[in-house]
Amino acid sequence: MTIYLEFEKPLAEIEGQAEELRALAKRSPEMDVEKEAAALDRKSHDMLSQLYGSLTPWRKCQVARHPERPHCKDYIERLFTEYTPLAGDRNFADDHAVMGGLARLNGRPVVVIGHEKGNDTKSRIERNFGMARPEGYRKAIRLMDLAHRFGLPVVTLVDTPGAYPGKGAEERGQSEAIARSTEKCLQIEVPLVSVIIGEGGSGGAVAFATANRVAMLEHSIYSVISPEGCASILWKDAEKMREAAEALRLTAQELKELGVCDRIVAEPLGGAHRDSEAAIDAVGREIEKMLGELEGMDGQAVRADRRKKYLDLGSKGLAA
Repeated sequence: MTIYLEFEKPLAEIEGQAEELRALAKRSPEMDVEKEAAALDRKSHDMLSQLYGSLTPWRKCQVARHPERPHCKDYIERLFTEYTPLAGDRNFADDHAVMGGLARLNGRPVVVIGHEKGNDTKSRIERNFGMARPEGYRKAIRLMDLAHRFGLPVVTLVDTPGAYPGKGAEERGQSEAIARSTEKCLQIEVPLVSVIIGEGGSGGAVAFATANRVAMLEHSIYSVISPEGCASILWKDAEKMREAAEALRLTAQELKELGVCDRIVAEPLGGAHRDSEAAIDAVGREIEKMLGELEGMDGQAVRADRRKKYLDLGSKGLAA
């Protein structure tokens, strides 16, 4: 059953009518409803194009958080072969919000790391809704060290509301683990490419996305804080999240203008959740292109390229 977002309610009505007509025709084969159903299909397609052609930043947040949107596990299963997961941080535990391991991308050996939110109640609780604890970031550091040692490119898939802010996580050094992971991203002398596939929330995302190349799906978001959190701090009212989303400049289109993201991956009409396979394949092609741009560069050059990218951030605004 399709899950509709709040702003898609008129669309749900039209698509529901088309489904009802076709269900009625199945029960009564003598009825010819295909003409009416096709007209409703065209109407729903036009409405979908209109809705997704002018999404506000807040609506993009809703699409980025859609429960049926493909997650890290879906990308790994479709794009990578010979995936061998590695678990634990060799210190405290294995964090199921972060998954990663050795794999092949079209025959190319890589290390893949990502946040996993889960796709049903049980898996979402197990994965802590994609919010990593310190041991998750330390697992990522382990994997990046492994990639550096064996000269393997690193691919990261970012989809998190932010690092887990619980008491236990803070006691085990959450901020230090995030800082170490970000530092490791900058240190490794192998290509590192990152894709924001849903939410890129705060330092929890930066710890994986401090990469040579950063791509964002068309309706993904990347920000220092969630719109609700920003609204609570600035206006003491979480209901002002729409205004906060505008002010944060968190969309892929705005971040490309600012130079934070390097490229935008187009999504199927209606968002990645409407055609997961097409969205995942598009991301796979973009990852291949980004790795291709870095192919042949030695370790020092790869590291210098990454360093320059972040030193240059903000230069556009200063020049203006």
